[in-house]
Amino acid sequence: MTRTALAPRFTGAGNIEFAAHDYTDPGPGQLLLSVQANALCGTDRHQYDDGSSVVPGHEAAGTVLQAGEGTTTPVGTRGAVFLMDFCGECRSCRYGATNQCLAKRADMGFTHDGGYGPYELVHESNFFPITDDIEIGNATMLLDVMGTSSHALGRAALVRQDVESIYIAGAGPIGLGLTVMCKLRYDVPVYISDFSRWRLDFAESFGAIPLLADDLTAARRPDLAFDASGKEAARRAALDILGPRGALICVGHGEAVTLDVSRDLISPEHAVLGSEYFRYDEMPGNLALLREHQELIARVISHRFPVTDIAEAFRLFMAGETGKVVVTQDGAA
Repeated sequence: MTRTALAPRFTGAGNIEFAAHDYTDPGPGQLLLSVQANALCGTDRHQYDDGSSVVPGHEAAGTVLQAGEGTTTPVGTRGAVFLMDFCGECRSCRYGATNQCLAKRADMGFTHDGGYGPYELVHESNFFPITDDIEIGNATMLLDVMGTSSHALGRAALVRQDVESIYIAGAGPIGLGLTVMCKLRYDVPVYISDFSRWRLDFAESFGAIPLLADDLTAARRPDLAFDASGKEAARRAALDILGPRGALICVGHGEAVTLDVSRDLISPEHAVLGSEYFRYDEMPGNLALLREHQELIARVISHRFPVTDIAEAFRLFMAGETGKVVVTQDGAA
């Protein structure tokens, strides 16, 4: 059976229209979700600018409407969608590194329909059930805000344990997520830089020490630095202020960084690590944190819009004076 519903169509140049879109029933191992919330992400910019052949949205939360053959998730279960439709069988997946799956079936919202539409068809394996005490819009925080950030912190812990100060480049949604997760994990100063005064003020409300991006003097010699900007200049500046034995963790995709191996790596024993999304098996721990600190973490969401106002939500989000922005479907909180 195929059902037809109106869904946002990204046609490029910042244009979003609503058009009829077909959704099929779930096949074996699949779930059909009634999407209730989806958080906007800077990665959506490519689809916003260039258009998309699928319904975008990769930070979705909703309720199981139909369950396919061989599934065990009850209809009515609420949960969040893990971006990467991992195979579960390759070497990476067997180790638990589902964010490095060698045979991904899809990237939800990029290669297959995502969560800005009213429905989303997912494999049961990349659906994560949540508890009843989590508001459905807040469930999107389990994804990029908490998941990506906590995974980056785990990467940093591989090479540095005695942490006395932290620096974050970029106060967008990922930078804000890093701020919150750092403050929950470490009782140390967390410095954050950006060119946007609004973003710096918002980050300060979570306990970060704000710095203008062209003056990092106060954050000299941090033990950990996270780049959430994707900018080469930001990565270079972070390396230049990093203390001995410090680690730079690159979280934001984007530009390059040039290293002088002797000066940047060997002499100071610096580490430079990449951190890609997060592992599915990290979600239970983040759910426990969200349950304990839901009010705090939900404050990262600065704006909520009904999906009918998705164009205005994107206009505001792309202007750079928001935290996380969430769109909701009719009947969702």
